[in-house]
Amino acid sequence: MISSLYTRVVLTFLVSVIGGTIIAFFAATWIFQDKLNENLQVTLLDFGQDIVRIYETLPLHEAELFISKMKQLNSYHIRIYETTDQFQSYGELTGHDAFPVTMEQVKKVLDGGRVQVNGFDTIFLGLPLKTEMGTRAMFVEPIIPSSTSFLIQFVVTFLTYSLIAGSLLILVAAMFLVRPIKKLTEATRRIAAGDFNVKLNIKQKGELGTLARSFEEMMHDLQQLEQMRREFVTNVSHEVQSPLTSISGYAIALKQVDLPDHERSRYLDIIITEAARMSKMSDSLLKLSFLDSQSPQMRLVTLSLDEQIRRVIVAIQPQWSARNIQFELDLQPVKITADHDQLNQVWTNILGNSIKFSKDGGRIDVSIKQDIKNVTVRISDSGIGILPEDQKRIFDRFFKADRSHSRKYDGSGMGLAIVKQIVSLHQGDIRVESEYGRGTTFIVILPITTPAG
Repeated sequence: MISSLYTRVVLTFLVSVIGGTIIAFFAATWIFQDKLNENLQVTLLDFGQDIVRIYETLPLHEAELFISKMKQLNSYHIRIYETTDQFQSYGELTGHDAFPVTMEQVKKVLDGGRVQVNGFDTIFLGLPLKTEMGTRAMFVEPIIPSSTSFLIQFVVTFLTYSLIAGSLLILVAAMFLVRPIKKLTEATRRIAAGDFNVKLNIKQKGELGTLARSFEEMMHDLQQLEQMRREFVTNVSHEVQSPLTSISGYAIALKQVDLPDHERSRYLDIIITEAARMSKMSDSLLKLSFLDSQSPQMRLVTLSLDEQIRRVIVAIQPQWSARNIQFELDLQPVKITADHDQLNQVWTNILGNSIKFSKDGGRIDVSIKQDIKNVTVRISDSGIGILPEDQKRIFDRFFKADRSHSRKYDGSGMGLAIVKQIVSLHQGDIRVESEYGRGTTFIVILPITTPAG
């Protein structure tokens, strides 16, 4: 089994060229065979008729003497039959034997008929000669090869050299063709080993150039994904380690015999809080895993979007009322077809983010606007904002913006990734507008009717 692409390219070229050449050669020869011999046939007939006129004009002895000294005998061979088995030959054959003449052909010519044979590589002519000694049969044959034979030899020679030269060229060309693919193969191995600092330096255009550029884009995406994975592992390790340490420490403290009841109750509250924190992180991971599945099932219902957002705001009231954050609502009544629970998660996550990063006493504006096909929800806060370089990655999973405040603002960086995935499943769009230090606006655009998956 041939595994080398280089060998496949070369063999494919050779087989294609050889096969195509053979087919084309035989087809062209078959089509033009009659035309190739046409000129020779006319010339042979003219020469034969000239010989006939010589015998008709001159006495037999002078005609034979004249013919024996003709220069045309360098190109033609003549046989003159007196009977079926007696003939006189003029001209010398070199390189091949005389064409075979049958007794039937000789008799036909002696009886005044004509014989003409046009073979692939053999051609001769038989004409009757009227002399003073009676009718004789003359057969004329060209000594030089026929046009067909000569053309065959020429084409075969030409194609042989062409094939050799073409094979050498394709060997060199295939090396340049396969070299970028070898670079891609080597780059794939290095990436598989975890090395993303690969420079392809493939400057070709066309399909290979497109493949190389797509590969570089993929490599860049994988590098970003690997970076996010490392950041996620670091964040999750920190987030998990902190509650585990608290749970372990306070569980050990609970073993003290003389621990006061109020201290015991406080320790238990801390353990319950930290366990709930870990449970929330686990739920987020499971949610992302579900949304990443090939075809997550969506339960589409008709719901009142403005009412849903109001209910979410009421449900998270403890988060914003404790910090004296005000809500300004401009909710146009809108009914859409969507998955109720998933959209509930979208508003919970976005509003939770707005509350988390808003200043105490701040304000959050929520508005809904509808057009013919879509509904647009804008959620704006006056919080710390997002850095410009972070805005492009804010919806990437495991990414935490405002990393310098990660201790103050808890989170695993999965909330907005979940939001992005849910909005995409509804065939909608989400984007962010933010000015660092002056607040952030999330804009969610959803179709009024979500197409069934």
